[in-house]
Amino acid sequence: LLVSTDPAHSTSDVLQIRLGPDTQAVAPNLDALELDPEREAELYISDVKDRLAEAVPQRLVAEVERQVDIARVSPGAGEAALFERFARVLEESAPYERIVFDTAPTGQTLRLLGLPELMTVWMSGLIQRRRKVNSLGKMWRNVAGASAGGDSEHDTVLASLEDRRDRFVRAREVLIDPKQTSFLFVLTPERLPVLETVRAVRTLRKYRIPVGGVVVNQVEPLGSGPADAPGRVGRQSEFLDTIKTEFADTPLWSVPRMEEELLGLPALRELCRSMSLESAP
Repeated sequence: LLVSTDPAHSTSDVLQIRLGPDTQAVAPNLDALELDPEREAELYISDVKDRLAEAVPQRLVAEVERQVDIARVSPGAGEAALFERFARVLEESAPYERIVFDTAPTGQTLRLLGLPELMTVWMSGLIQRRRKVNSLGKMWRNVAGASAGGDSEHDTVLASLEDRRDRFVRAREVLIDPKQTSFLFVLTPERLPVLETVRAVRTLRKYRIPVGGVVVNQVEPLGSGPADAPGRVGRQSEFLDTIKTEFADTPLWSVPRMEEELLGLPALRELCRSMSLESAP
């Protein structure tokens, strides 16, 4: 299963197949879907509103929905919604031998992958406060009797919080398990991509997310190409040496620069044939 979380929707362009939020067959033994972060955020907020509407007095529903709409535009809300879908994809992955997430540029991806730890702590705090509210309500009903109102044994808000917390915990367990997960970086042999990737690898290791390899794209082939290729080959050589040094303990693949744009499955198969393993720890 190939899952794109990149808002640029480049996966559809590369495969030459219009993907959407529902799984569809792309080729034998390959399904794919493309997640839209904005759509996921809207669905997430709608679900929150529905659950809260069941749990608060009718007179408070409008104000609660207003507060939720404000939270919708707060920093991290989109990533939280996208990670919830990310986690659900993992839970529904039984039919597949492997899931490949084609993620957005590095900065957004690192924020996304850092969420399980942060969200688990945050959800645990909300659960603790909700249980405290329920405990105080039970004490009040014991004192006030029937006049205090009904006593619901099933707290839908608490159940929802616990369900989300458990989902984030399971997702994190998968992400940090090197037997199940590895993260591959793709970069070009230029100064800024190399520096960005070095920082990103350090960040992932901080979150204990296994790095399984680095793919160096658009490597100039020797003895071919346009007239200015020798100059580019020389410039790339310095950064290729840096890459081999910085990622000496990581499998390293090389992909030559292609003359034609890679679009469609035949072109991607040709790309796979052209890849070479440069080094392995």
